[in-house]
Amino acid sequence: MSAGRPGPAMMRPGGPPGAGGMGMPPEKASTFAPSLRRLLGRLAPERLLITAVFALGAISVFFAVLGPRLLGEATNVVFAGYLSNQIPPGLTSQEAVAALTAQGSTQQADLLASMNVTAGQGVDFTQLGRILALATVVYLLSSMFMWAQAYLMAGVTQRTMYRLREEVDAKLAALPLSYYDRHSRGDLLSRVTNDIDNVTMTLQQALTQTITSLLTVIGVLVMMVIISPLLAVISLLTVPLSFFVTVAVARRAQPHFASQWRWTGTLNGHVEEMYSGHELVKVYGHRTVAIAEFDVANERMYEASFKAQFFSGIAQPAMMVISNLNYVLIAVVGGLRVATGAISLGDVQAFIQYSRQFTMPITQLAGIVNMLQSGVASAERVFKVLDQPEQEPESSSPVDLAVARGRVDFDDVSFRYKEDTPLIEHLDLHVDPGEVVAIVGPTGAGKTTLVNLIMRFYELNGGRILLDGVDIRDLTRDGLRGTFGMVLQDAWLFTGTIRENIAYGRLGATDAEVEDAAKAAYVDRLVRTLPDGYDTMLDGESSNVSAGERQLLTIARAFLADPAILILDEATSAVDTRTEVLVQEAMARLRRGKTAFVIAHRLSTIRDADTILVLERGRIVEQGSHEELMAAEGAYFDLYASQFESAEPDVA
Repeated sequence: MSAGRPGPAMMRPGGPPGAGGMGMPPEKASTFAPSLRRLLGRLAPERLLITAVFALGAISVFFAVLGPRLLGEATNVVFAGYLSNQIPPGLTSQEAVAALTAQGSTQQADLLASMNVTAGQGVDFTQLGRILALATVVYLLSSMFMWAQAYLMAGVTQRTMYRLREEVDAKLAALPLSYYDRHSRGDLLSRVTNDIDNVTMTLQQALTQTITSLLTVIGVLVMMVIISPLLAVISLLTVPLSFFVTVAVARRAQPHFASQWRWTGTLNGHVEEMYSGHELVKVYGHRTVAIAEFDVANERMYEASFKAQFFSGIAQPAMMVISNLNYVLIAVVGGLRVATGAISLGDVQAFIQYSRQFTMPITQLAGIVNMLQSGVASAERVFKVLDQPEQEPESSSPVDLAVARGRVDFDDVSFRYKEDTPLIEHLDLHVDPGEVVAIVGPTGAGKTTLVNLIMRFYELNGGRILLDGVDIRDLTRDGLRGTFGMVLQDAWLFTGTIRENIAYGRLGATDAEVEDAAKAAYVDRLVRTLPDGYDTMLDGESSNVSAGERQLLTIARAFLADPAILILDEATSAVDTRTEVLVQEAMARLRRGKTAFVIAHRLSTIRDADTILVLERGRIVEQGSHEELMAAEGAYFDLYASQFESAEPDVA
């Protein structure tokens, strides 16, 4: 494939282990408030629509709050009709009040005096119908404005998360390769999928409910004060208790929500690794160990999730108890005041509804706070990715290599993965255009690291690398990597057709060019034996083609790219002997006029290289052609003899 559109980074032997294993130390959760402010700050581009959401919420709440007062008036009409039937015919309400007072029934007299009653009239169904019709319209309008609010909020949330996903995707492309060395793929996937989905759900539900709940509390409080300041004070007594319960639960739940999502990432990483390597897990008898590691992560995720859900679940029942206590107090005090005529029955009914509406938003806010715990914990994990230091910026005035010739120079290059562990020290190397340079050495010697440095996957600690006399740091990364073609030992193919996978080497290639590249890589015949030929769909693991066929397809991709510099990392390791001979011939044609770096473990494949570099601990200990190095009987001679003992008698 062309390095201008790289797939997975080249794996380097001896590099630092990933941090996604089961023994990773738990991350310390950040504080809740700063992360919440940062998350809400991402809504800034939607200010106007959020203002509209607030306005629609206010109108919806206004109509919702008006409803109980109207229903209270309807109750008063019915109750007044009932009382009117209890007054003897011929008496006015004033006369009835005087009669009740004379009899010593002062409470009934006060109750009757507080109401507008006409003896014998009964229920005024006309007035009752008008009130109920108005209440119906009010509730319908409230629902319509609430729907409009939810519609706008859905758009606000999805656009905000769209921008966040774009930013995370751009960030992942800008992170240095060392970041991926320290984090498992499963954990990263969890952050950019599960965590962002959780943040989306939190914003969508929590913000709308928060706006509605706060406005409802304010509106209901105003109506309660209008109806009865005494009953309003009783209702307000529950607010401090509700606030205390909410804060106490939130403090206990937050660490467990953070732990829940952290272990979700760890568990995903473990499952992804075990699935992708399930054959090796079984071959080496590690199935029991893998299950045990899964059980450990699963148990810790269960414990964190259980505690998070348990503490967050405490809030709702606790708030319901407080709400019911408030209801009882209002019913008792309100009933006494109705009996004395201080307040109408309809007003008490409305007030009871308002008290429910008052405590319900507070209960919802308690649930919202717990939802926010989970959402902010996920947001923190996403923000930690966004806060990672990026790779060094591009040159402000990059050089444009119109046509790369392929001359490469290492000038006193030094590099280390860890500050206290040198790998490559003061390396000098000159490669002329068209030369084939083979790199050999024991595992961990720095072979793959060397070509990773050429493509600037890592930044140098010292010295410089020149391409056609230009420091690679003066080129854009895309421009630099566009001059390379790469065939890795671990073939990388994506989900798509065989034609699309080969065409990945050069976007816009014609079908004929794709097929010519396949023929050059000796894979055309194999492809045509498949039922769908070049339109055969490869799955994510490319399990429907063999390992050798996968590698031949990546070689065809490199043929199609036609780069100035080739990097071949044991490119024929997975093909049979006959195919290897054919591929070597094809590679010889492909390398004609091109610079090539060949990382080799089988030394038989690099005997015709112009220069062979023997690396040990990041240093070039020997350099020369095959014949020169064999004659020197040094490190290369020992490596070659260990693979081909029969070659020793041929050495002069």
